[in-house]
Amino acid sequence: MTTIRCRWANPANPLYVHYHDHEWGVACHDENRLFEMLNLEGAQAGLSWETILNKRANYRAAFDGWDAEKIACYDAAKVAQLLADPGIVRNKLKVAAAITNAQAYLRLRAEGTTLDKYVWDFVAGEPLVNHWANGERPARTELSDRLAKDLARRGFKFVGSTIVYAYMQGIGMVDDHDPACFRHAPTR
Repeated sequence: MTTIRCRWANPANPLYVHYHDHEWGVACHDENRLFEMLNLEGAQAGLSWETILNKRANYRAAFDGWDAEKIACYDAAKVAQLLADPGIVRNKLKVAAAITNAQAYLRLRAEGTTLDKYVWDFVAGEPLVNHWANGERPARTELSDRLAKDLARRGFKFVGSTIVYAYMQGIGMVDDHDPACFRHAPTR
């Protein structure tokens, strides 16, 4: 029997299949992973998610396991090291955004909240389960518009509505699995 997956899940890439089967659309409340995914989705801008997924282990190593306190203090020497690292996307604006995002994240924490509570409050703590026909998912929604605007207001970078919608999918705030996919909410 063949397992039916969303059409975008490249069966030739085991990392992609694993991501589809175990992460995408699955509610995540782990602070470190939420921060990681926000930055990886921003790094993906203009590229394919598969490119970023293939570099994810390199990103974790290069960005100190996504330790926001360390990233917030990166200096020019560390930025130069990152921009020379072929294991990540060597884009000056995207590297700078990760540092800025770490600083914004720490400000959020200083306000007494977590990234988990902050983002999940936008969906009242419950994933939105969509039923898009034939995989016709939108690139953005009114909800991603609101979250993106608020993230930007808080100082986060590379958080446009399309990036934020992909983030929402990646952390399971939104379940956009194809209705025929074995991971679609009613069949889990």
